[in-house]
Amino acid sequence: MEFSELIKTATVESVLLSCAGLPAVKGTLCITSHHLLLSSCPGGDAQPGTVELWLLIRNVDAVEKRVQNLGWYQPPRTNDCPQDTRLAGSSGTITLRCKDLKVLQLEIPGMEECLNIASSIEALSSVDSVMMMYPFFYRPQSLRLEEGWRLFPLEQYFQQIASQTSQWRLSDVNRDFTTCPTYPPAVIVPAAVGDDALRKAARFRQGGRFPVLSYYHPKNGTAMLRSSQPLTGPNRKRCREDEMLLGTVLDEGERGFIIDTRSAQAAKQARMTGGGTEPKSSYPQWKRLHRPLERGRPLQESFIKLVEACNDASINMDRWLSRLESSRWLSHVKAALSTACLAAQCMDREEASVLVHGAEGTDTTLLVTALAQVILDPSCRTLGGFQGLLEREWIEAGHPFHLRCARSAYSHARLKQEAPLFLLFLDCVWQLSRQFPFSLEFSERLLLTLFDNAYASAYGTFLCNNEKERCLCKVKESTHSLWAWLNQPGEKTKYLNPLYSHNALVIWPSVEPQSIQLWQGLFFRWIRSPQYLDEAWAEIQRLLEGNNPPVKENVGNRLSRSLSDPTARMENKR
Repeated sequence: MEFSELIKTATVESVLLSCAGLPAVKGTLCITSHHLLLSSCPGGDAQPGTVELWLLIRNVDAVEKRVQNLGWYQPPRTNDCPQDTRLAGSSGTITLRCKDLKVLQLEIPGMEECLNIASSIEALSSVDSVMMMYPFFYRPQSLRLEEGWRLFPLEQYFQQIASQTSQWRLSDVNRDFTTCPTYPPAVIVPAAVGDDALRKAARFRQGGRFPVLSYYHPKNGTAMLRSSQPLTGPNRKRCREDEMLLGTVLDEGERGFIIDTRSAQAAKQARMTGGGTEPKSSYPQWKRLHRPLERGRPLQESFIKLVEACNDASINMDRWLSRLESSRWLSHVKAALSTACLAAQCMDREEASVLVHGAEGTDTTLLVTALAQVILDPSCRTLGGFQGLLEREWIEAGHPFHLRCARSAYSHARLKQEAPLFLLFLDCVWQLSRQFPFSLEFSERLLLTLFDNAYASAYGTFLCNNEKERCLCKVKESTHSLWAWLNQPGEKTKYLNPLYSHNALVIWPSVEPQSIQLWQGLFFRWIRSPQYLDEAWAEIQRLLEGNNPPVKENVGNRLSRSLSDPTARMENKR
């Protein structure tokens, strides 16, 4: 397939682009294989006053079009040329609803051009082949392809654990992805368990996701493991190797907790279809706790309802609060934080090891294990440590980003496997940063950047569903890492929290209703201007660093910064 086949009209003059809260820009609209470009000056960059606005087409979640037919126009025939018969005064409006929740409106002269542009955007934004996506074409001059991909190797994380205990080892049992297709090649497992036992335990877990170490708590030597559900089934099948694996985690007389992210009823129903739970008779040292967390369709619908409410400017306060509550998004945030706190409490206060799993072990399981580490471990609250946590607990651990982030809150397509689990995690981290403003080294801007890049990116970090797919697509050989971009000296400072002060303590968040707040920086990002908040943070930064007063940003610059894609200029010429 060639991108040119999908582009019906490549260029249109006199297009007016508008976005809520920002001044409109009129110029020439161009469509490339991966971007929409609106240039307000036909002379290009050399002309003074040029504003170029870029939008990654992969960021488009929904295309809505409206055309106006004002009558036919027939100019007189001249020089034996064919008569020009076209719509006079016809025009169209295209509304682009983006995955980052931005809403843009394009007013295009000419009905045919409007329909062609809309059709082209719909076709290009629907290209689902990973290797046809923009990261495989993006080549910035400041980065090398190999940079960033080995910034946070699992071997380095294991060495930190090995320096404190000899109870764990790094196994390459999955080096060819045959033991578990969604695990990385190397995993951390109990030292007393051999690879043959791991393979047998994998056959007893859904998708082969046998229990592996997620986090070692150096304070008391407890461990947090994650897996998928056991395949006990209606006949209550057993697996000696799986029982031994979990048994070696605990010393004699110790107890552990299994935190199941399904309800007891859902777990019971899963047994009827081949899944199930760990029976107490086979795992006598482990106590099961059910903490149901929504995933899949209910979570996606909650996200959609919340965004709809945020975009409705006509409702009064009572109606707004009612719609906020009925979306249940803040309830999901509270439930996720509560379950992560439970896991952290079991380890830090009860001095007990924990196994976390739901059904597949790729969604709510990772949400809980990653959040618990932010709560427990101060190193995960640094900029580098947080990136390493994401790499280890979300990307390498097999969260299916390609499926879950295929659509955002605006798509009209029928829901398939979309679910904003990663957004829910980022929201929970934002709640932590709000309650503990000095304890996280990174700022809200990093969380927003991660959300944007998970749904549409110039980098390959969030491509595919697991490490096996990334290897098959040669993602690490053919695309740039987001971590390489973020850790450049000139970029890194943009994501730092100027109020950060190292806090070695566990941070226990409040999950009371009055403590959980709507993340306005994300959900109102394109509705309410962040100008004054940005200026306040700049002033805080200036006071802390003793720098000169910042230059006040004008409206035109804010427009360009809000709507532009800074990576677009590097798009390959096709």
